Amino acid sequence: MTTTMTAKAALLSALHEEMTRDDRVMLMGEGVATLHPDLVMAFGADRVRNTPLAEAIMAGCAVGAAASGLRPVVDMLYAPFLTYAMDALVNSAGKLRYMSGGQFSFPLVVLANTGAGWGVGAQHTHNLEAWFVHSPGLKVVMPSTAADFKGLLKSAIRDDNPVVFLNDMTLLHQAGEVAEPDDMLVPLGQAKVMRAGRDVTLVSYAKTVHTCMAAAEVLAERGLSAEVIDLRTLKPLDMETVLQSVQRTGHMVVVHEAGPLCGVGAEVAAQVAERAFGALKAPVRRITSADVPTPASHVLEQAFLPQADQIVSAVMAWVSQPAAA
Repeated sequence: MTTTMTAKAALLSALHEEMTRDDRVMLMGEGVATLHPDLVMAFGADRVRNTPLAEAIMAGCAVGAAASGLRPVVDMLYAPFLTYAMDALVNSAGKLRYMSGGQFSFPLVVLANTGAGWGVGAQHTHNLEAWFVHSPGLKVVMPSTAADFKGLLKSAIRDDNPVVFLNDMTLLHQAGEVAEPDDMLVPLGQAKVMRAGRDVTLVSYAKTVHTCMAAAEVLAERGLSAEVIDLRTLKPLDMETVLQSVQRTGHMVVVHEAGPLCGVGAEVAAQVAERAFGALKAPVRRITSADVPTPASHVLEQAFLPQADQIVSAVMAWVSQPAAA
């Protein structure tokens, strides 16, 4: 049985279920109690707390609460403001479990909205996922469907490690089918083949998964079969699913909204080069946004985002080249 809901509703459903299941789970953040009176009514003001607009303090409180035995979920609103919280998340939550020899654990989830498309400008739109992927001890999640928003958040709340859970703002309002029962979990570190194919592998996550699906439709009309892989979790990264696909197709395009330098696409491309070079029939391509601040203008913002026609052009360029002797 499935229910249709938006990704935003799926997140709230996951929170409600996990707070019901485990009384150590709590929610904190600017305005969360005001925005979600149903959660306050259900679980009380001690477990659903408004905070000042002070990201470093919010993150520090969450780290302390996690070390004390609670399982906090902290809503940081816009991802660029995670820069204020880096010390607590990177230097404390990410490292102290290892440094303490496992005496402390930090089961916390950091929610933050990311992704262009809302015209909110560079200081409210910046894809920072690679920063956290590069930080030891943190896990990083970026879902693309309502079902995964729910199933991955439930898994993140149950994980004993700190998880940065990034919500693409455009996806939050898109509806999708979410399966029941309530205990449905999506494991962290497991990519999903969204569409099977034989000629090229398109690898992506979050909003650009749907860009790849649109490109795959166009390629199918031109007689080419594209396999689309949604990474879903960026750390741990499921490279086995990617490698198995590339070994069959021989071609790969990695697509994401974050900039190209030292991004997740660079890591995926490097691992394919190291572990499946012999299967490649052409160099790996990356399609990303430019290495510039996100424009506020809607027209420029759309030009900034990876588009399906860029993916189609990259694949068709391979087709137009003569095969190697």
